[in-house]
Amino acid sequence: MSYQKHLSKDKILKKLIKQQGVHSLQLQQNILLRLCGSIMGQQLSTKVAAVLRNRFLELFEGKRPTAQKILDLPHDTLRSIGLSNAKAVYIKNVCHFFLEHKLTDAKIHRLTDEAFISLITQIKGVGKWTAEMLLMFSLGREDVFSIGDFGLQKAVGELYNIAYTNKKEFETRVLSITEPWKPYRTYACLHLWQYLDATPD
Repeated sequence: MSYQKHLSKDKILKKLIKQQGVHSLQLQQNILLRLCGSIMGQQLSTKVAAVLRNRFLELFEGKRPTAQKILDLPHDTLRSIGLSNAKAVYIKNVCHFFLEHKLTDAKIHRLTDEAFISLITQIKGVGKWTAEMLLMFSLGREDVFSIGDFGLQKAVGELYNIAYTNKKEFETRVLSITEPWKPYRTYACLHLWQYLDATPD
């Protein structure tokens, strides 16, 4: 069954799908690099994040950076491209973790959503939101809803008239609305972000 057909049972999503057209998900290679990129982009505008990522890639002179090559970079070199001290440390943490656990794209793609989240959030500097964004945008998983994403909270709150009372109550109500969207919640997220014009990178 196509996701459009399933999500169109929800009147609000049906309208969004009609207005926006159909979304698709991609499988990305080099999850290590995607994860480093998402750490670089945390709390930055898409534009600034893109500049940082390009500067980072330029350090490798067109060659594909491996975990070991990134670890070989001096801390000051990472700082010199505009990374904060914490982000430079987190990126090295990611590389250590990938080497320690012998993680490859193939291994990662075989993990369930839950296994991926619990594995990758063991890395200091990588939270659940980052893991969920990777599941959606790098691993192409169709049924992820990130309750910690403020854009999604805002969109569901606006479209379904949910007043913010307290965090727990609000999130419970949001999640109850998303329940019927399974197993295509990622697509619902893409439409909600487009509604806000706020797709995370």
